[in-house]
Amino acid sequence: MNDIIKAINNRVSLRKYQEKEISKEHLDIILESAIKAPTAGNMMMYSIIKISDEKTKEKLSITCDNQPFIKKASVVLIFLADMQKWYDYFKVCNIENIKPLGMNDFMLSINDALIACQNAVLAAESLDIGSCYIGDIMENYEEHKKLLNLPDYTFPAAMITLGYYPENMKRVYRDRFDKEHVVFDEKYKQLDEDELKQMFKNKEENMPKTNPFNVNSFGELIYNRKTSADFSIEMDRSIKEGIKFFTKR
Repeated sequence: MNDIIKAINNRVSLRKYQEKEISKEHLDIILESAIKAPTAGNMMMYSIIKISDEKTKEKLSITCDNQPFIKKASVVLIFLADMQKWYDYFKVCNIENIKPLGMNDFMLSINDALIACQNAVLAAESLDIGSCYIGDIMENYEEHKKLLNLPDYTFPAAMITLGYYPENMKRVYRDRFDKEHVVFDEKYKQLDEDELKQMFKNKEENMPKTNPFNVNSFGELIYNRKTSADFSIEMDRSIKEGIKFFTKR
């Protein structure tokens, strides 16, 4: 197994870190690896905000769905979908009557940001630096816009916490769906009832016996979490607010 495959398979989401700052050498490697990521049209439609300030990390630990471990991370990286730089550059090029940017720009910049972020995650893993994706950065758009000084044509696509793995930590790997339920030959395959039951068998068997919604199936649990949980409702609202400038065309 080569080092890249080893890093992919060894990684777990890390929420507890050594009390040790990430070295400048290691952080530079992580950021340079992110920048080497594939990018649509070589446009690099993203920016990276590097956060080490304790007050900012503490604020993010609250605004990102109250997760205290965020402020314990050595470094937080926020990957922005960023078309603002291009929009401003179009002005520098004296283009007249610049049209509003559209959803294609938004989606491509989201892709660019996420690809760069995963490069950073794998580079970190290869250095024994753990990470955790924080999707909640998409919530509370107005607060994050002010906190991070975000202009109109940017959106926080992903956030990761970074810190060295604790010594002798036992890694716990979470199950993934079997390949037969995820990888299809040539065309999409809609799974039938038996296949869906087999796909979710482990999820159903390991579902918590008690849960906030008092439901009996994993499907009901996730459905309620996605449709009625406060964080889910707020994330939906926040995304709509955050992309409104991309929907004007």
